[in-house]
Parts: sequence; C-alpha cells; structure tokens
Amino acid sequence: MGSSSPPPPPPPHALVLPYPAQGHVIPLMELSHRLVDRGFTITFVNTHFDRARVRASQPGPWADTGPLRLVSIPDGLDPRADRNDLGRLTLAMQEHMPGHLEELIRASSAEPEPDRGPLTCVIADHSMAWALDVAKKMGLRAVAFWPSSAGLLATMLDVPNMIEDGIIDTNGVPMEHKTIELGPGMPSMNTANFWWNNIGDPSMERVFFNVVLRGTKSIDSAEWILCNSFTHAELPVFKCAPKIRPIGPLLPGLQPDKVVGHYWPEDSSCVGWLDQQPPKSVVYVAFGSFTVFTPQQFQVGLRLSKDTEGIVTRGKIKAMVEALLGNGDVVGRALELKEVAAGSIGEGGSSFDNFNEFVESMKKHV
Repeated sequence: MGSSSPPPPPPPHALVLPYPAQGHVIPLMELSHRLVDRGFTITFVNTHFDRARVRASQPGPWADTGPLRLVSIPDGLDPRADRNDLGRLTLAMQEHMPGHLEELIRASSAEPEPDRGPLTCVIADHSMAWALDVAKKMGLRAVAFWPSSAGLLATMLDVPNMIEDGIIDTNGVPMEHKTIELGPGMPSMNTANFWWNNIGDPSMERVFFNVVLRGTKSIDSAEWILCNSFTHAELPVFKCAPKIRPIGPLLPGLQPDKVVGHYWPEDSSCVGWLDQQPPKSVVYVAFGSFTVFTPQQFQVGLRLSKDTEGIVTRGKIKAMVEALLGNGDVVGRALELKEVAAGSIGEGGSSFDNFNEFVESMKKHV
C-alpha cells in the first residue's frame, strides 16, 4: 500500500486585539479582512462592551463562526461604568484583561475548532501593548499595530531616549520647553506639545504616559511593527525608524457585506444634501469618537485664535478654510498624496509589498 500524503498544515491563526475606540477598531478590522483574503483565520477580540456596540451597528450577518470570528473578554469595569473615562478604562484593562486573554488563548490551544487551528500569533494595538507580553508568555508570535501616523508612533517609541537625554522627566513632563527633532528630515516639535501632557486632566495624562512608556518596553518583543500609513507620506520617519512598516492606508468599507467595526449604525441622511453641493465645496472634519462639544463650541470653534470669550467664531474659521482651500499649492499637494496613497496599496506599491512580506513571514514556522 502506498503511503498517503500528510494533511496540509492549518493556516495561520491570528488573535487581533484593538484598543476599544472607534479609530482603533476599524483599521484593525480592515487588516483582519485582508489577512482572511490571504488565507488566515482571525479571532478578533473586543471588550464585552465594544462587541455589543459593533454587533448592534452591523446590519448584515454576524461573524461568530467562519474565518473571522468576533469574540470578547471583560474590560474590568462595571457594565454601567462610563467608558468615556479613558484613564479609568485603560487602568482597568491593564489590570484585568491580561488574565482573560491568557484564558482565551489556552482554550483555543486546548480545543482547536475544526475549521481553524490553534493560535499562532497576536496582533495587538500599541495602546494594548501588554498583550504582546501575554503573547510571548504563551509562546505565540507578537505583532504590534499602530492605527495612526508613524511620526506619532516614533515619538512614543523614543520616550526612553528622551528621558535618558533629559528632555522629559520620568513622568513625561518636559524639563524645559524647546524645539526638538527626532531625526534628520523629521518635522520639528515643541516639547510643550507632547500629546500625553495636553489631555486636560493631570491624572489621566500620567495614566497615558505610563501606557506609552510601558508600550515601548513591551514592543521589544514584537517581530513586526505595522503602521496605518504609507511610505511617501512620512519618508523621513521610516528612514529613522526602519522597524515601523507602513501597510496603509487601511480603507474600510471597500468589501461589501463585511463587518467594518462601526460603533453606530450608518447614517446616510446627509447623502442627499451632499449630492446637491458643487464638487470640492464641502469640508469634512473628524474630531474623534470621544469628543463632546457644548452648543456654543459646536458653532464647527477650535483652538485657533480665540475671541474675548474664548471661542473661535464661525467667521474666523470660514476665512481660514477659504484661505487654505484657495491655495493651489495645498490643493495640488493633497491631490498628489491621494494618488500616491492609492498607489501604495495597489499591486507593486510600497504598502502592498510590506503587507505581502508580513503575510509570508507569518506563514512560516506555523
């Protein structure tokens, strides 16, 4: 009797863990869909609270099975607690979620499902970098992901050096306000503007600085650091920090009937109005999913040039927007970046090639 061929190895199985905020969940969900298209199986882990929000917003079938499975673990807060209190939420997650994540990984390894093998890697949001330590402890490959600009990520990764060089103290507070550059060609920044010192709540600022500092230590165990950017947009950053690999822009909603990860059902009521406007006549501004404005502030005021009541008037904003969009150089540059961004994720583009290299790396030694 001839010997039969051994069964093919199971595909890579990635556990994907975003920070529970809209701008973090959506790009990691898009990355998950792209990995599924390349033969991966995905266990996408939300908190219980966020999973309920995503499920409520999803009009189509819910992915509890199949190549992309959505599961959840507790975030450590009471179900009635305010999840907009990010400092409290972050502290609770750091304390309670690692143990629950370990349990989830053990269960997956002990009883693999028929349509998926045991977990092989963890892809964790940099803001959940403690999960990289869990991955290392559990014998899984570790991958870090950052959903925003590479420049911001490079700044956070440089925190230990800034402490050693006396630029900031061990609490992230600048020793003096001055302009610095992280590397050749990178934009200069004032130490007064580090984001972790501009949240408005000193206790929360210390919480998030500790998250940044811990993340720089945990990320050492990551084989890959993926970023939702593209080479042409931040070339000096990638030259100074070559371990950060851009695979973006990760644009959601390009695949119909896929779970996007929205927290709220899509509201298309503005589409009719938008269709009536002339081309290039509407400015869209996103303030983030946690921003709350008073009615006076909403009338579109921000930290630009305030009047005696501390508010930027609509007239000032209108004048600034018109000056910006009337600048041919700015508009031309924006259109150029749009084309380059689209090319970067197309076949032969830099992000396309980086993603391919990452996929092939994760398929080895499975």
